[in-house]
Amino acid sequence: MAGRRVRDAAPGDLVGRPVKASRRGELASTLPSSLSFRRPKGAELQEILESVLATLPPGALLPSERGLARRYGVARATVSQAVDALAAKGLVYRVHGSGTFVAEPKFLQPETLTSFTEDMRARGMRPGSLVLAQEVVPASALVARHLELVAGAPVVFVHRVRSADGEPMAVERTYLPSSRFPGLHEVDLAGRSLYGTLAATWGVRVAVADQWVSVVRLAPDDAVTLGVAAAVPALLFQRVTREAGGAIVEYVRALYRGDRYEVHTRLERTDPAGA
Repeated sequence: MAGRRVRDAAPGDLVGRPVKASRRGELASTLPSSLSFRRPKGAELQEILESVLATLPPGALLPSERGLARRYGVARATVSQAVDALAAKGLVYRVHGSGTFVAEPKFLQPETLTSFTEDMRARGMRPGSLVLAQEVVPASALVARHLELVAGAPVVFVHRVRSADGEPMAVERTYLPSSRFPGLHEVDLAGRSLYGTLAATWGVRVAVADQWVSVVRLAPDDAVTLGVAAAVPALLFQRVTREAGGAIVEYVRALYRGDRYEVHTRLERTDPAGA
């Protein structure tokens, strides 16, 4: 079915921040000179590095693994495992031939229902959207179930890359009932809030959402779009959003970079005095 004509994403469309290099010696001078060996070497070394990373700016260069091994009198494999653990937490990243660097701080997923545009602006960052596809398509069985439609019903499909200050953060695939939003597939959503557009044009305001979060491995094309290695885990957010009266507005499948996002949940006991 017809939709807005959109261009293919090019590698230069969304450009990440330049790496800020710093001299290895500056960081090495802040590290403890030895391990206590009261705990496993790798765990103690990881804790030391993690505490130092918290004081450094993004882009700071870590000492080489060989240098850390010499400093602490441990095997290089022990250092490599400690750095791997930090990379898995998204605290550092490696650049082949250059070294290991302090990563940008992670974003906490907000606990209120906001659009990506609203969220980034609240953080003082410039939100961006690159539209990869925007058209009317027949709903798959999965999409139809979430939107409470029959399979094959027309839905507006919006496929976007969301960025913050020019750095790609997420790939969103959004589905909305075409019957509720006629003409939406022709609206230019580049750099615009979808929620703001729905409110301004159709008088629809989102109020509540059910959301599920899981960890997934990025498909090769999504990894390329986000500018990360396919091995980097991602957070998959599936969300069904409704108006205050309960009518469904959208079903979203959004892949957020696992190295830049984390989810925080506050848990409370309903019966603190219970066993």
